[in-house]
Amino acid sequence: MKKKLSFWEFFQGLGKTFVLPVSLLAACGIMLGVGSSLASPVTAKMFPFLNNFVIRTFFNFMATIGSFAFSNLPVMFAIAIPLGLAKKDKGVAAFSGYVGFSISHLVVNFMLSTMGILAVQENMKEAGQAMVMGIQSIDTGVIGGLIIGVIVYKIHEKYRTINLPDFLGFWTGVRFVPIATAVIIGLLSLFIPLIWPFFNNIIIGIGHLISKAGPFGPFLFGAGEGLLRPFGLHHILVAMIRFTSAGGDVVINGEQVSGALTIFYKQFASGVFDPNVTKFLSQGKMPVYMFGLPAAAVAMYTTARPENRNKIKGLLISGIIACAVGGITEPLEFIFLFLAPGLYLFHCVMVGLGFMVMGLLQVTIGNTDGNIIDFFVFGVLQGMKTKWYLVLIVGAVWFVIYYFIFRWAILKFNLKTPGREIMKDDENAKLGGFDEEKLLDALGGKENIVSLDNCLTRLRLVVKDMDVIDEEKIKETGAIAVVKLDNSNLQVIIGPQVNIVKNKLDKLINK
Repeated sequence: MKKKLSFWEFFQGLGKTFVLPVSLLAACGIMLGVGSSLASPVTAKMFPFLNNFVIRTFFNFMATIGSFAFSNLPVMFAIAIPLGLAKKDKGVAAFSGYVGFSISHLVVNFMLSTMGILAVQENMKEAGQAMVMGIQSIDTGVIGGLIIGVIVYKIHEKYRTINLPDFLGFWTGVRFVPIATAVIIGLLSLFIPLIWPFFNNIIIGIGHLISKAGPFGPFLFGAGEGLLRPFGLHHILVAMIRFTSAGGDVVINGEQVSGALTIFYKQFASGVFDPNVTKFLSQGKMPVYMFGLPAAAVAMYTTARPENRNKIKGLLISGIIACAVGGITEPLEFIFLFLAPGLYLFHCVMVGLGFMVMGLLQVTIGNTDGNIIDFFVFGVLQGMKTKWYLVLIVGAVWFVIYYFIFRWAILKFNLKTPGREIMKDDENAKLGGFDEEKLLDALGGKENIVSLDNCLTRLRLVVKDMDVIDEEKIKETGAIAVVKLDNSNLQVIIGPQVNIVKNKLDKLINK
């Protein structure tokens, strides 16, 4: 009998699927930022060599490529979710995601025409309609792509091994999945014009609650993301603010655009910088990512035993680089999360305050990661109008606060942060590295692994027996932390190298 998917297993898998489209979005954002900035006539006045036709054409080309993801995000989610959730035949799942998305909008167009409510072009936005992949439809945005992706995944899991009668044998197995997708999604989409306004009103209501919170809206968002991160559920909150009406709605060049990040990119391409949009974006993370957490790492280094500092230096430096340059915080956060939950709560509050303060100061630096790259591309390169210099001032304050709070807490409560205990050279040769064979053994061997996947920084596993998991041994292999979500769902925090570790574990399991 097939084991029913648990709450944690489904949602940690769903959160992981967001990584693929969002990582492309971040890269496209940087290309759009660099291309638009250096192709701008304003920048050319400051740096005349940029007026060269070849150079200007190159940067316009870069901006054009960068704009791709923002126009196609819903279909990217519809494809990425079944791709990420499917256990086998992932290519078929992804193909079916595209089929489902296209069929859905074709059926919605059919229903709008049949009901006589297909709007003329001038009235599309008032009617809640838009052109989606060349089809006039109801623009359900990322939420629509997400829902279709989940439904397609369920269809894929149910029908990919189906046995049909001999005369229908050509469509047996995985070839039946896109057919079932077309039929089931087509039938369900008949009801979208009737039920979508209800769901859309809920999302808009969430957006109104956040906007009514004033300066505390960004605070609640920033702190909430941090509180959800240990469970791997922060992607869902972030996606809601970035890509749905919860993050705002505006009309740009006659087109209704929803979600803080989507609005930012559309405005950015037109040279508009709106602090009401960027208050939920990169700028809020910068005081912590570029200054606060690195200061916490310095505090850990200075409070370590002198003879151990060289041993932990590589671990802390790699964590600082991942955080400040890559926008990946888990390698540093999970060092103290389980040692001192109170410190982690303080950290979440400081992230929230970072968002709130940047919003109050009317800083306008967008994008996703809150790192040095975003700071230069979307801040410094755009000139003084972004108020990028305020990040340095607030960041300096955050650095001092983090350093002294962490140093005080480590010494006051004798927290066993890296280097605070006696370390034997032979036992810690792998600190900051990874021993995959030992890791697999600590996980109970390949017989104990039901499924193995990863997101940006963590292995996500379903195991048969949680009791055989050896947490200490896992950490000895180079892992940062272990999170047990329930009796079968496990996360191992690795850091930016997680994909390499996952691939090596796959090879060991399949050996």
